[in-house]
Amino acid sequence: MLYSLLLALLFGLIEGITEWLPISSTGHLILLRALLPVTFDDAFFSLFEVVIQLGAIAAVMLLFWERLFPFSRRKSAAEKRHTWQLWGKILIATLPAALLGALLGNFLDTYLFNPLTVGITLIFYGILFLIPPRVWQKKSPSDTVSAKKALGIGLFQSLALIPGTSRSGATLLGGSLLGVQRPAAAEFSFFLAIPTMAGAGLFKCLQFFLAGHTLSTAEWLLLTLGTLTAFLVSRIVIRFLLDFVRRHGLAPFGIWRISLGTLVLLWYFL
Repeated sequence: MLYSLLLALLFGLIEGITEWLPISSTGHLILLRALLPVTFDDAFFSLFEVVIQLGAIAAVMLLFWERLFPFSRRKSAAEKRHTWQLWGKILIATLPAALLGALLGNFLDTYLFNPLTVGITLIFYGILFLIPPRVWQKKSPSDTVSAKKALGIGLFQSLALIPGTSRSGATLLGGSLLGVQRPAAAEFSFFLAIPTMAGAGLFKCLQFFLAGHTLSTAEWLLLTLGTLTAFLVSRIVIRFLLDFVRRHGLAPFGIWRISLGTLVLLWYFL
């Protein structure tokens, strides 16, 4: 049991770090599972790795509560209207990944959730991260996300259905391509995670329980530990990323992705 608790703690730690950094949380979790002997039941682990994302979502909600809560008494009528407009953009951006995930989810789980896919996508997007934004931006980037740009960012987010891509990385890259400043794109990426990850978690829970599975007391404990760890670590990483992308951009993450992807492919083939 102690080993299982340590695994839950480690997976929560990796989730909290990699969910927000553009290096692919799913990819790192797949690699970690391939490297370490996991004592979890397959059905439970499939639930666990999705549900712990709820801890990461809770961190976003807490850090940006005033921005996201439309009923705050401290907001003027105009500010409340702006908050509702923000939620409208978030929901628009959520649609592409939700539709494609519903259509292709089982196929992706069966054929692409493996170290080979992760290694390839880590390297591919790592190379893209090394390209300076000025190469593809035709005009000065904006610090606002319009409804049209929100839909475009949502289309980029759907690329993250392929493991190793990184949801935050795809949305940051998409935001840059669409002419959104990196800090604004990063913040919108955080907000976009809320319905995306909450929907994925709910869907996975329904699948799990409708299939007749139940959770033991020990499994509830593992879920709680992993989720709480992801929440605490996410609070630190979110603040770090907002400051980091202002100063350095995505190139350092590109170097990490290429290095890790190369090691994964060498390990896979050799």
